[in-house]
Amino acid sequence: MNLSRHTFDARPDNFAQLVLGNSDKGPVLVHFWTPKAAPCMLLMPRLVKLATEYSGKFLLVMVNTDELGQIARQYSVTSVPTVKFFRHGQVAHTLHGAESDTEFRTILDRFIAREADLVHVRALQSQQRGDAQQARILLVEAALHDPDNPHIAADLAKLLTTEGEVQQAHDLLMALPPDLRNDAEISRLLTHLDLIVAAHHAAPQAELEQRITHDPGDLPARYQLAALALVNDDSETAIQQLLEITRRDRSFKDDAGRRGLVSVFELQGSSHPLTQLYRPELVGALN
Repeated sequence: MNLSRHTFDARPDNFAQLVLGNSDKGPVLVHFWTPKAAPCMLLMPRLVKLATEYSGKFLLVMVNTDELGQIARQYSVTSVPTVKFFRHGQVAHTLHGAESDTEFRTILDRFIAREADLVHVRALQSQQRGDAQQARILLVEAALHDPDNPHIAADLAKLLTTEGEVQQAHDLLMALPPDLRNDAEISRLLTHLDLIVAAHHAAPQAELEQRITHDPGDLPARYQLAALALVNDDSETAIQQLLEITRRDRSFKDDAGRRGLVSVFELQGSSHPLTQLYRPELVGALN
């Protein structure tokens, strides 16, 4: 049989580890089949294709009931094809017959999302205990289970940031697909991280001020000055520079001026005097 690297044939001597043991790590789909039944032969390549598509998020194991009848009887398999979903050594779900790919994906996604949620919770618990290394490992595992979940990516970026790995956190979020980068939480984080990275690489404040005096349209200098001001808790200077960037060029760094201002206002809160003073100016700059 031409199997993918995530698909295996069961034997009497490897079933326990292949299925039960691996089901402690993630979902295992067991396809009970026989070469005598045409529906089994039609379902098999579809399952192999799904295993390849999901790239290791679940393990596919083939059980030939002609050769492993005792195992089939042990799990009450009376007809083929039958597909059983194993988790933590137990059958968690059963499908009888050759269901549609959509049905298989629906069940797989439910299992995988649930796994990601559980691992995500364990990661946050580890972080609360002060075990940042374990939290990082678990967040990476959760992201592998559910790569389209922006909350997992956001929490991993936050953890990296608190560990001083700001550039890595920024690069992680920038590597996300565009639709995930547009998620509100991810977008806010990226704005914060971009300013922190800019502050880290910024020229000295006096040099930046001199550049702006010489050329008021030097937006990179204004952005670096805003970043330095934020790091030094000088919110008003940061707001003024970001506001000027917004007025001059909305396309600069993908509307970084406006995004930075919104981020600062959110951090300060709507009742903060600087928010109340400068938010109307932002509205005016946008109109």
